[in-house]
Amino acid sequence: MSQVLKNISAKKLLKLALKHQEGRISQTGALVVETGVYTGRSPNDRFIVKNHQSQKEINWGKVNQPIANYDFQRLHRKILSYLKKLEQIYQTDGWVCADPSDRISVRVISEFAYQALFARHILRNGRTEELLNRKPDLTILVAPNIKANPKANGTNSEAFVIINLEKKLVIIGGTKYAGEIKKSIFSYLNYVLPQKNVFPMHCSANIGKDGRSALFFGLSGTGKTTLSSDLNRNLIGDDEHGWSKKGIYNFEGGCYAKCINLSKEKEPQIFNAIRDGAVVENVVMDTKGELDFDDGSLAENTRVAYPLNYISNYQRSGAGGHPTNIIFLTADATGVLPAVARLDYNEAIYYFLSGYTSKLAGTERGIIKPIPTFSACFGAPFMPLKPEVYAELLKNKLIKHQPSVFLVNTGWFGGPYGIGQRISIQETRRIVSKILGNRLNNLVFEKEPIFGLSVPTKIEKIDEKLLKPRFGWSDPPAYDRQAKKLKKLFVENAKPFNQFGQK
Repeated sequence: MSQVLKNISAKKLLKLALKHQEGRISQTGALVVETGVYTGRSPNDRFIVKNHQSQKEINWGKVNQPIANYDFQRLHRKILSYLKKLEQIYQTDGWVCADPSDRISVRVISEFAYQALFARHILRNGRTEELLNRKPDLTILVAPNIKANPKANGTNSEAFVIINLEKKLVIIGGTKYAGEIKKSIFSYLNYVLPQKNVFPMHCSANIGKDGRSALFFGLSGTGKTTLSSDLNRNLIGDDEHGWSKKGIYNFEGGCYAKCINLSKEKEPQIFNAIRDGAVVENVVMDTKGELDFDDGSLAENTRVAYPLNYISNYQRSGAGGHPTNIIFLTADATGVLPAVARLDYNEAIYYFLSGYTSKLAGTERGIIKPIPTFSACFGAPFMPLKPEVYAELLKNKLIKHQPSVFLVNTGWFGGPYGIGQRISIQETRRIVSKILGNRLNNLVFEKEPIFGLSVPTKIEKIDEKLLKPRFGWSDPPAYDRQAKKLKKLFVENAKPFNQFGQK
């Protein structure tokens, strides 16, 4: 029978991970691990158990793939049997949801110490007697060395992430990528919170000294973490939040940031957080313990997990009032969208349901160059319910609380990926700063002809080619063709949502 190491300190988990050669220590004190074949989420290996409760509620399809309860039970027994035979396993308890009235207790049982350390960073603190003596609301079992047999277990490969909503249980096997733990919790919250009229969001959030909060929606690689990490504002969270009748709040107790091409000059908060037991995934490190963030040979999707208190100006409450500004981020690799556009509420719902970006290298297995993609609600891989459920929640919040909404392109200009250039983080920060300071509201806007977007005619200290991307292309007719092609993709993607009243 395994020894269960319950809620041991981060310092001790680090020592155990090093003792068992799960990773190495960097010069800054971070734990550096390699996750092998799986260096990102594996969406084709994520399933939801189809049972009496879930069969009518879930938005079944390629994202929410059904698996029979029989197959789940077999893999569940296999994981339990394996974990019991190990010399020791790790139990990590914590909360999600900063608002006490909505919080949910989570227990992660893991094979490796680094996974327990990751879970300790991501879950909200509060390992109190109340937490330890209650049955968890959600349990996650993680055993990377247990592999599925697709023919016998109903999976698509040896890896599996299976969510059983009825049993409030997740089992993960065949993959060492820690992000699967985090996103399984998010998927569960996206199922239960709408039942409480709470809008779950794949977004980062921060708050100014004036108490005005902002949301940054976007898929991986669009800049959620980078842009919400602002020395002049307090960070509420970098990835997952809820919007209730009280305001917004963070789900998590930590951050999970991309590291590729990370620099102290451009992203000082993230750079300085890579210390003292932070968990770094797939970053190349030399024999002296120095990290090379520019080397993507192990993975483009290099990551670091760290607790929120590693950010000096984090919001201790994890919460803020109803947002004043909402920003939809897209990394457009076609090079045709303007750097910023103002959205009315109908347009906001349209772009929310569209969830357009270019899927960047490394965010999922097999992605090696940007691919245009539509991910409803800026997070379709984590949304068990129909997109219209989340869109209705957003619509009601917009009407009631009247925030401004902007679309911000963090992608390419002057041509598509491979020809044009990526908009610099400095330019994007200047635009975002002006949005959050309400300095765009009184500018002159004009309608962009192909997408119908309202774009400022001029913004002080912003290159005009970013606002009128056609003029940045050496071949303007090629821009027109590319823009019309993308517009057609938008129209095709929106057809299932026409009944929701979108344009």
